[in-house]
Formats: sequence, C-alpha cells, structure tokens
Amino acid sequence: MKFIYSLLFISATLLIGCSKGPKDNSKNNLPANEFSEKIKSLPSAPIVDVRTPDEFSKGHLPNAINIDWYGNDYDEQIKKLDKSKPVFVYCLSGGRSSSAVYQMLSIGFEEVYELKGGMMKWRAANLPETTNNTNTSEGMTRQQFDELISSDKLVLIDFYADWCEPCKKMKPYLEEISKDMADKMVLVRINADDNKSICKELKIDALPVLQIYKSKTLSWSNAGLLEKEEIVKQINNQVTK
Repeated sequence: MKFIYSLLFISATLLIGCSKGPKDNSKNNLPANEFSEKIKSLPSAPIVDVRTPDEFSKGHLPNAINIDWYGNDYDEQIKKLDKSKPVFVYCLSGGRSSSAVYQMLSIGFEEVYELKGGMMKWRAANLPETTNNTNTSEGMTRQQFDELISSDKLVLIDFYADWCEPCKKMKPYLEEISKDMADKMVLVRINADDNKSICKELKIDALPVLQIYKSKTLSWSNAGLLEKEEIVKQINNQVTK
C-alpha cells in the first residue's frame, strides 16, 4: 500500500491541477529554519520521523517519534495520531516524507508540516539533533577523508544513503565504471547517514552527490541523479584537463 502511495505522490506532482487528490500542501513544506520555528510555535504537535529505526538511532530531531515508512505497522501507528491536530513529518532528504504526507492527507489529516530536504538540510543549518544511543559515532573524520582523496588517480566520491532511490539506481553503474576505468579513477562511496560530520563540513546537504577530486582538489561536483554516460564523460574530461 505504501508503494502505491509513493507512486500516487509522483503522479500527483506530474499532474498538478488535473486530479482531485489531497489538497496542495506545498505551503507547509518548510525549509529547516522555518520548520524549527514552527515546531516552537506548536510545542504539543507530534514530530514524526519516517526513517528506519537504524537511521533514527543515529540522530533525530529532539522529541521526535519514529514511525518507519517501510515498517509493517506504519499504517497502524500513523492512524493513532489525531488527524484534526498539526503533525510534523521528516525523513533523510525528503523522498519518504513527501510520500508519507501525501498518504496522511489522503486519509484525512488536516495540517501536516514537512521538513523540506529532510535531515540533510536540518544538519546543514546546524539545528539541534539528539540520539538515544550514547555510543553513536560521527563517522569519518576530515583526516580520514583527506587520506581517501590522496591518490595519483582521480577519486570519484559518491555520497549516498541506503534509502535514497536515485542512489540505489546509480550504484550498479558506478561500480561498473569503477571496474572499467580502474586505470584512471577510484571510487569511494560514503554513507551520508553514517558520516554526518564530514558531510556537514563539506556542505553535503542533498543526495545523491558525486564529486571528483584531482590531485587532492575538488574539480567537479553534481547533486542529483546522473546517467552512466554523463559520469563517464565527466571522468574523461577531468583526465584530459
């Protein structure tokens, strides 16, 4: 059912004004700082994190509750919330929360606020984050990152997340490129959710992000899905520069 809502959300965004689906909620899709201020103005409203429990354990908004969009009990848990009162929703970068908001409006929720860009934008804005796990690591350090880009070949960095659909789509052909062009470049994949500190330092606030380092210097960067041919083209361009 949740897969169907995801497809419906995509269809709705492509057919704005052509259907009688849930009302337009774009005005309640708020940038991180506005989302934070709205939470302060509605202190009793629940804050719903629709990521996986593993993602949630590594860092989440203060006072948030975890209702996993992919969990078997998602529908049951979301229906326990009061539909007549405001609710805040977010995920890692916005994909799952957008589908969740569409579903919630479809079943009668009246006021749903979504964090635009998810935890990636929240972290980029230096807003507070908490965790229930006292042993949580911030992941890779800058020194470790600098060691990774120290190569006589090009270094292609892939910032990804396990639940990022474009990231999953690119993974197979990034690995193919890594094998086919091993004489020219090396591929390094960095899980953004496991390496919050370095992502914050490098201002990685969306996913996926590809970067090419040449002689330890950033020479190319792209945010968003790219097809295999375009990535190969960019690598070849950097080799000949």
